[in-house]
Amino acid sequence: MPIPVSGAPVAPSDDFVWSTEPEPHAARTRQILATHPEIRALIGRNPRTAALIVVTVALQFVLAWALRDASSWMILGAAYTVGAVADHALFVMVHECAHNLVFPRTWQNQVAALVANLPQLMPTAISFRRYHLKHHAFQGVHELDADLPSRWEARLIRGWSIGKALWLLGFPLFQVARTGRLREIAIIDRWIAANWLVQLAVIAMVWRWMGGSAVAYLAVSFSCSIGLHPLGARWVQEHFLLHGQQETSSYYGAGNLVALNVGYHNEHHDFPSIPWNRLPQLRATAPEAYDALQAHHSWTRLLLRFLFDQEVTLFRRMVRRDRGRVRFHADPTPDQDAARELLPKERVATVRAESDGR
Repeated sequence: MPIPVSGAPVAPSDDFVWSTEPEPHAARTRQILATHPEIRALIGRNPRTAALIVVTVALQFVLAWALRDASSWMILGAAYTVGAVADHALFVMVHECAHNLVFPRTWQNQVAALVANLPQLMPTAISFRRYHLKHHAFQGVHELDADLPSRWEARLIRGWSIGKALWLLGFPLFQVARTGRLREIAIIDRWIAANWLVQLAVIAMVWRWMGGSAVAYLAVSFSCSIGLHPLGARWVQEHFLLHGQQETSSYYGAGNLVALNVGYHNEHHDFPSIPWNRLPQLRATAPEAYDALQAHHSWTRLLLRFLFDQEVTLFRRMVRRDRGRVRFHADPTPDQDAARELLPKERVATVRAESDGR
């Protein structure tokens, strides 16, 4: 049975929480821009992210080479403590590329995402872009939002600690399985095919020149970066209903230092055209909008709660049927759309140019 939306805490259930309201971010974006028009200057790109991609990719391959003759325990330890952090940062950089926040043209950002994806072995960069942009445009719409678990997934895992631990360990596989219900989104194109070919070539070359231990280090690093690790708690932090009916939550802990501010999730959904390095400035400029929202401050504490609180299940998510007025094939940029309406047209290009120069 669907649960009506209210301000009360979410009780355990065998279904998601249903809302008849549109997703909350577009309206808040307009409210913030109306109150703080200076925020428009934060919209832009951060080309320095490209240099960070190159450095982090090089680090992962250097570590893989250094660990080519290491023991299994050393490989596991290095992957969990260093490799997972590096791969998670690369995942965030792929995310930046998905929103065209690195280079001006889409194809340039896709190439950058392919480079960031190299040491992660699994070909996720281009598919992530496709499904993630739909998540922004149609948050909570079950047939379009790949961030939502499938019902069979939630019923399989339930509130069991072992089930949730296995869910985190196999998180990439569960995400791939979700694509079967997203029938309106094409699964393959030439960019996705190129992503697969490049990653298969990387696996073959690493195995040939560095050996199986190097491949194992890269594979475990990727698994830990989005799985059973404090960093993996961000999948729970972002949209699980752990603060009443608030369907998006930010994280303001120290982990943002190595996670490129990915914890600023309400800020990112409100302003997806602001790059990672300016999100703290966004929050500081509009404290009345974000300080009023509940937030997380420890990914480790959240991970433990998710694992051991049986009332926290995969059904703790908000879903809706309302698709809003977003065009299906358009990139979701509610902040730019609102800025165009609130800012004289002749000033839009100037603001964007000034922002890109920062």
